[in-house]
Amino acid sequence: MPRILLTTLLVLTALVLQVTVVNRLPVSVVPDFVLLVVIALGAIRGPVAGATIGFFSGLAADLLPPADHALGQHALVLCLVGFTAGRWAERWPLLTVAACAVVAPAFALAVSGLLGDPGIDLRTFEAVWPMAALVNLLAAPVVVWAVLKVYGPRPEKATAAAVPGWRRA
Repeated sequence: MPRILLTTLLVLTALVLQVTVVNRLPVSVVPDFVLLVVIALGAIRGPVAGATIGFFSGLAADLLPPADHALGQHALVLCLVGFTAGRWAERWPLLTVAACAVVAPAFALAVSGLLGDPGIDLRTFEAVWPMAALVNLLAAPVVVWAVLKVYGPRPEKATAAAVPGWRRA
């Protein structure tokens, strides 16, 4: 139960920080703190929890202003990113965080285009994605470090050697 409350608190803090502070900065491209928190939590908690956290975080981001897109769009993107981060972070933690931070904006733009957003075309993709990927990549170490400080490291998986009396069939 404390892990669920801590996860909720981290996601809500990221959402509030994103909407009230980061989105109001006078720059054209800002880091997506909700995305980075989902990547960090997915890497810590695993693929199923990462997908669940990503879905509900994305749904909350879809409902908060400025919601000028289809409901569920961010939920889909963050669900898949959380799953991917949880799936691959055990083997390649740094590469997984970096890849998710870079690929997620491209995936979000692709989903927007597929859902018929009139402002998304190839020219927009070429103009927005490199800067969004770079900004997320630069902010990822700080956000992941902060989440790890608050949340703690990824728990070790139980193996046959760690669980007495458990035998492989």
